[in-house]
Amino acid sequence: MGSLEEEKLLQLVHDFIESDSSSSSYHHTTSTTQNSPLDHRTSNLLLLEILRKKTHAEAEIFDSVVKYMIRGRSRTEMEKKSGSSLKKWLVERLRMDGHVASLCLTSWVTRPGCSSGNYEYIDVVVEDESGESERLILDIDFRSQFEVARPTPSYAELSSALPFIFVGNEDKLSGIINILCAAAEESLRERGLHVPPWRTAAYMKSKWLSRCRKEPAVLGTDSFSAGQSEEAQDDEDDDAGSAGFSTPFSTLIIHRC
Repeated sequence: MGSLEEEKLLQLVHDFIESDSSSSSYHHTTSTTQNSPLDHRTSNLLLLEILRKKTHAEAEIFDSVVKYMIRGRSRTEMEKKSGSSLKKWLVERLRMDGHVASLCLTSWVTRPGCSSGNYEYIDVVVEDESGESERLILDIDFRSQFEVARPTPSYAELSSALPFIFVGNEDKLSGIINILCAAAEESLRERGLHVPPWRTAAYMKSKWLSRCRKEPAVLGTDSFSAGQSEEAQDDEDDDAGSAGFSTPFSTLIIHRC
């Protein structure tokens, strides 16, 4: 290493990521960032390390979602799908390919330090490397959830590292929220702005980590034509690729998480 400072910084990243208990590491970061915000360089390194580490299941689900979006019947139809309808369509596609996917609806009441709200995302139950069931959270509009008013250059750089599509387990998501919310609070205060309740770590975690209601499976609607061959879909891939989807679809592949 070039300096003692860099060695200590990399050791901090290593300790954070490689701890024997991932869950305790992430929760430790919550208390650490609340009391003494991480400096910009450390935050970036921690975030990049969290995003870099991904399992085979996470990569597989991410690639499948990108494939489904590219293989929509037409660019016009894809662009018409938004919000809940797009999520339902993706859940259907995942289920048709054998994944245990669900549309999850969360809703929570106001409590100390967290205002009420509701949210919608997808979860997929997979087998982890030890053969145990693991719940992966899939959010197709992830980066925008961390936008703040008049971000400082440091926060803009940090949040730009987030993927548009997130696929990861609860510990991974919790660690990202801890880092981003601490940085967002610092950015807002530096700009002389009030920290809105919907940008606190408690509120953000409630979106994905509070108790959810799962919608029942409804297969067979708004999917590919039954007689459409895989070869025909591949031809459509080429057409869609040449036309190009609007952001964020055109940049999804390089923002894998």
